[in-house]
Amino acid sequence: MKDFQVSSIIGLMRRTSPFLIFRFLIYFGITLGYVLATGAGASVGYTAGAVFGDTGTGATWGGFIGFGLAGAVMYFLREYLLYMVKAGHIAVLVKLMDGSQIPDGRSQIGYAQGVVKERFAESNVLFGVDQLIKGVIKVFNRAFFTLAAVIPIPGIEGVAKLMNTFIRLSLTYLDEVILAYNIRTRSDNPWASSRTALILYAQNYKAFFLNAVILTFIIWGLTLGVFLLILAPIAGLVALFPDLAGSFALLIALAFAWGVKQAVIEPFAMTALMQVFFKITQDQQPDPEWEQKLGAISNQFGELKSKAKEWGHSRQEQEVEGKNTVP
Repeated sequence: MKDFQVSSIIGLMRRTSPFLIFRFLIYFGITLGYVLATGAGASVGYTAGAVFGDTGTGATWGGFIGFGLAGAVMYFLREYLLYMVKAGHIAVLVKLMDGSQIPDGRSQIGYAQGVVKERFAESNVLFGVDQLIKGVIKVFNRAFFTLAAVIPIPGIEGVAKLMNTFIRLSLTYLDEVILAYNIRTRSDNPWASSRTALILYAQNYKAFFLNAVILTFIIWGLTLGVFLLILAPIAGLVALFPDLAGSFALLIALAFAWGVKQAVIEPFAMTALMQVFFKITQDQQPDPEWEQKLGAISNQFGELKSKAKEWGHSRQEQEVEGKNTVP
């Protein structure tokens, strides 16, 4: 039985349409960058291949190099995207899920970014918190999330390996859900509240797992549908250059499917997991036993504790300095 409501999620997506448009424009730009970089690389490779009498191989290698360079640029943009796009959307979704009113139109984006700055001060703080959360979740899911363990059916081991991979991919949005917990609780120490949220997640992992199974089919079914839908027209366009049609129709279709997934499908999955987290953990307290288990399997969980102490000391020092400067 799932703990999220599809109709409610669609309603939230509609009410945060300015963010969906914002996300779409950004990820469309990224997708276009991939296409242009791949095309430029293929063109250079094609020209170089003509010199050596093998245009097809030259174009293929050039395209892959261009695609790789675009991926490297994306790697350096990830902090900005988290701070300006994802966290802002999370802030608006949290307010709506709690029944609060938010601005419409472009002012919604400005409002959301103000909330994020209030909670995390700077992008590097948010990014640092997010990276540690991801590290803890990754280790925990590998240790506890196995289909055979949750659904003990004899002979399921072979299918379970494949399913486990897809289910863990569907849980990659949990770091954003924990950021939503930070914003919802109005915590003044994001490191400490993230640690609390991770414990709450761990002690309810079986419920999250069952919801993730359902989300797996929704997310990857939609992504596959987008990929197949875009593959035909892209193949027709690339077929204008026969030497490139095979390799680059696939690459470009994958890039467009990724763009749509990031802009629309990912917010759907993230919102679903937010609903699951808030519903399941409501009124719960962190279990010390699970805190010990997380500390035993993840160094990042211990690092969160250290960061929380440092943050607390820093805030105390700032308060003291503020009092001393008051005339």
